[in-house]
Amino acid sequence: MAWLDTLRGYLENDTVVLATRVVLTVLIGWLFARGLSRLIAKLVAKHGTAQQVLVARRGVLYLVLSLVLLSVLRQLGLDFGVLLGAAGILTVALGFASQTSASNVISGLFLLGEQTFVVGEVIQVGGTTGEVLSIDLLSVKLRTLDNLYVRVPNETLIKSEIVNLTRFPIRRVELLVPLAYKEDIGVVSELLIKLAERTPEVFVEPKPEVHVQELAQTGVVLRYLVWTRREGWYELRTKMMRRVKDEFDAAGIEVPFPHLSYVSVSDVAAGSAGPKQPH
Repeated sequence: MAWLDTLRGYLENDTVVLATRVVLTVLIGWLFARGLSRLIAKLVAKHGTAQQVLVARRGVLYLVLSLVLLSVLRQLGLDFGVLLGAAGILTVALGFASQTSASNVISGLFLLGEQTFVVGEVIQVGGTTGEVLSIDLLSVKLRTLDNLYVRVPNETLIKSEIVNLTRFPIRRVELLVPLAYKEDIGVVSELLIKLAERTPEVFVEPKPEVHVQELAQTGVVLRYLVWTRREGWYELRTKMMRRVKDEFDAAGIEVPFPHLSYVSVSDVAAGSAGPKQPH
């Protein structure tokens, strides 16, 4: 039959056979790479961190895909000597054109080795605070507290001060509490300590503390320190601010505020420059 002859002709065509082999190699290699990388990731996840799982998975995936690429090039009959020579020239050319990228790659290796932070932790760098989603060759991906996606180049991270907000299991809540000069610092400090003792989320150890932070123009500023679990830090900070205000209101403790005196134009014209009542 004619169609059988046509099919036989295609199957005997070297180009068609080569193309079929290349497609099958790429397809099978891709499936094998994904399957093996997932298997390795599961094994690493039993004893490793999220970052180690990510590195292992990507490392295996890229390694297998590189081997697949070499196999495809060999099937296509490319001379590896010529290919390596061209790659060397291309590498030198790209090296001059992409010094920033190379710096980011090297910085990324330092970040992985130093482990200042890992995937899943919350860090603060510059004016950005967010959860680490991934640590890649060129950059670190963050998700901010308001659910924004931020990419920070690795070179920037190496040169910047990084604050890891979730490395340790406990965290300190710090409140600056203003107080009128007429109030007794000792009485207010005792009130704040007892408030902390009545709050279940506040740790007994380390003990709550109250210190004089500043003698400001309008009053005394107290530094109120309590400790809690890192997961509940933000909620406790909000709760303690509300409870401090409620305690001050109930005890009649005055919080200072700026006073403003004004002089009207008519008073100046009449020669009476006495200040009006404050607002």
